[in-house]
Amino acid sequence: MPMGPIELADTVGLDICLHVGRILAQAFGRPGPESLAPLVETRKLGRKSGEGLYLWRDGKAVKPPASSAIPDDLIDRLMLPMLNEAIAILRERVVADAELVDAGVVFGAGFAPFRGGPLRYAGERGVANVLARLAELEARYGERFRPDAGWSTFGAGSV
Repeated sequence: MPMGPIELADTVGLDICLHVGRILAQAFGRPGPESLAPLVETRKLGRKSGEGLYLWRDGKAVKPPASSAIPDDLIDRLMLPMLNEAIAILRERVVADAELVDAGVVFGAGFAPFRGGPLRYAGERGVANVLARLAELEARYGERFRPDAGWSTFGAGSV
């Protein structure tokens, strides 16, 4: 990814993230990003105001030193929802095929090109592995990790 999700939010603007997040939360019946509200209220909007989730100097985020206390499931908690949504897009026929989904996410959202896109990554990781991990995350963190129904036909040529 060209940048991490926190830097991306600061770059877009926390006011924009809060506004869009509330719209999406209402549309999908999920909690909104209300933890951003105090920052927006105090005009800590990210890069454009010089401070947000990061402090910004000379157009660059001032990041704290990397911590070794990163949760062991953090990568999956960030990546697997993208894979799950990619499957939903395919199942709902928003896009005609897996290659177009992958291209859209690589070129439109900056998904790591060396992974080939979320669906190629899922295939290489193994659908059974992805489903098992989603089930573990759902049990621990809730329904936002529930596997989409489209997984049952992914790879079978009928999704």
